[in-house]
Amino acid sequence: MRILLAEDDRIIADGLVRSLRKAGYAVDAVANGADADAALATQQFDLLILDLGLPRLSGIEVLRRLRGRKTTLPVLILTAQDCIEDRVRGLDAGADDYLTKPFALPELEARVRALTRRGTGLPTCIEFGALSYDQADRLVKLDGQSIDLSARELGLLEILLLRAGRLVSKEQLVDHLCGWGEEVSTNAIEVYVHRLRKKLDTGGIKIATVRGLGYCMEKPPVVPGGRDAGS
Repeated sequence: MRILLAEDDRIIADGLVRSLRKAGYAVDAVANGADADAALATQQFDLLILDLGLPRLSGIEVLRRLRGRKTTLPVLILTAQDCIEDRVRGLDAGADDYLTKPFALPELEARVRALTRRGTGLPTCIEFGALSYDQADRLVKLDGQSIDLSARELGLLEILLLRAGRLVSKEQLVDHLCGWGEEVSTNAIEVYVHRLRKKLDTGGIKIATVRGLGYCMEKPPVVPGGRDAGS
């Protein structure tokens, strides 16, 4: 999952970037509304965390332009403007959620999980053969047993699961796993895929390599009764 953070307070921005990356998200940060608008117009994200009091272009104007482009990108407003009128204004402009400063980091992370989950249009828990992935708790189980994944491995699994049965290129994986300024090569992606394969192989979960193109999470075998194990 790739998040754009538009926040002009450097301390808050740095703390959120570190926390969200540790949780397995790719995070890009901008410090003004003009840069946020430009990024949103030219790149793809899974969530926007938006401060209303941005310089150069207000958060409300960024939001209005975003919705004017007919995008349904989930938006979490994060701001010190906590009066009812400001909340109503932000929600009316197209925000999905609203959190005021100061805030508790666990609450923000819970709201991020809820909004990114809503954006996928999938149920909270994704079942895929012997594999289950709880998007709310970011918990992965194989044959009912929890498995330990690094932040990169979890992000990789999430992308492949959300696009199960479809080809995902190495470039797409780099784009979704890494924020601006993070140096991750396609060779590193191969290493993450190798590690993830080893952890999933005992449950019969296969990640196919399409040579020169990318990877695909193979549909699990049909279980007795004629249902696909991933349905």
